[in-house]
Amino acid sequence: MPTGPESDRRRVTFTEDGPALIEGPVEIVTADGTRIDCDRFQVALCLCKRSKNYPLCDTSHRKRSRRAS
Repeated sequence: MPTGPESDRRRVTFTEDGPALIEGPVEIVTADGTRIDCDRFQVALCLCKRSKNYPLCDTSHRKRSRRAS
C-alpha cells in the first residue's frame, strides 16, 4: 500500500448503465452543503437522479427500460 500523496487518492469507476463507484471511505458534500460520511470500502453514487437516497445509488436505474440497440 502506498504512503504519502498517492495513499490519499480514491479510484472512481464509471459503469455503463449504473452508478459511479468510488473506493471508500469517502466524504460526500452535496450541492446544498450536506456532508455524508461513507466508511464502506466502495460507495455507489447515483448518476440517473432516480434514487430515493440520492446522491447514493439505490438501484432505481434498473427499473427504467433499456434503449433498443
